[in-house]
Amino acid sequence: MSFSNSLIHWYLQNKRDLPWRNTTDAYTIWLSEIILQQTRVAQGLPYFESFINVFPTVFELARASEEQVLKLWQGLGYYSRARNLHATAKFVVGELNGEFPNSYHELLKLKGIGEYTAAAIASFSANENVAVLDGNVYRILARYFNVHNDISISSTKKVFQELAKEVLPEKDTPIYNQAIMEFGALQCVPKSPNCSVCVLNDSCAALQYKTVDILPIKSKKTKVTNRYFNYIVFEDIEERTIVKQRIEKGIWQNLYEFPVIESKSSLESQELIKLIRQKYSEIKNITVLPTFDIIHKLSHQTLHIQFVKVQISTKIENGISISDLQKLPFPIVIHNFIERYFS
Repeated sequence: MSFSNSLIHWYLQNKRDLPWRNTTDAYTIWLSEIILQQTRVAQGLPYFESFINVFPTVFELARASEEQVLKLWQGLGYYSRARNLHATAKFVVGELNGEFPNSYHELLKLKGIGEYTAAAIASFSANENVAVLDGNVYRILARYFNVHNDISISSTKKVFQELAKEVLPEKDTPIYNQAIMEFGALQCVPKSPNCSVCVLNDSCAALQYKTVDILPIKSKKTKVTNRYFNYIVFEDIEERTIVKQRIEKGIWQNLYEFPVIESKSSLESQELIKLIRQKYSEIKNITVLPTFDIIHKLSHQTLHIQFVKVQISTKIENGISISDLQKLPFPIVIHNFIERYFS
């Protein structure tokens, strides 16, 4: 049995019943693919269900405010996906009369859609004969054909694109593309795959040459920087507080946060209190909240976060109530703090 037929046969016996697999609607498939970028299905599924319930068509999503979209996305991370999702919905409604494109080349013109996502949508919605190439596919092809090219080098992409085209069947493209991605998610997993039960174990070159554990080759590692965020939770005489929107580019763009002092290293309580007193006036009391300290790891940054309660003796101009605070989109670490601290 050929490589592609073996995967399709395995898929039909082992596939998960996922809602976006029961439609050819390009909008629904696009929504699922954006949510599942760098996200496990178990985590992404509840978000997909929430989005499709609140925004069943591209028109509802386009009419929403960015704040609504970010609030619904809260906790999923990589928030640029949500901003691009919203921008693309508005473009499709405003420029394409709400007709979501389903051809590979037209999809590539949309914000937030790269080659993999365009291939997936075109294949699943329009049966276009184009191969998907994501992390799962890289891993399967590298192992099956024992390819030692470094996938962190841009020139390697062409090698795998050619391989992906070679094994792509002329018929059954959508089911094959689903199959190879599902196979990477469930069977040919990154660490310790169970090769003894694999349908490809009699022809997998990496298994034969005992290179499964080292493939695919990826030499470049993401440099991780440490950042130290000291959030100031103001509380006035009416129990109102202050938040601001992060409008600068970078992590958490357009999400809300408390006023922050970012330091070059971890600050001791007394040092932090001194900084706050120098920066703000009319302070009644300052309390460092060590039980809320957290280390939050992102793909390229490790955030060391602590919260400080600052009571002031006057009324905060343009302060926000706790009930209104909970309606805004926050980074998940601040959202969790709000849920615990103000409950």
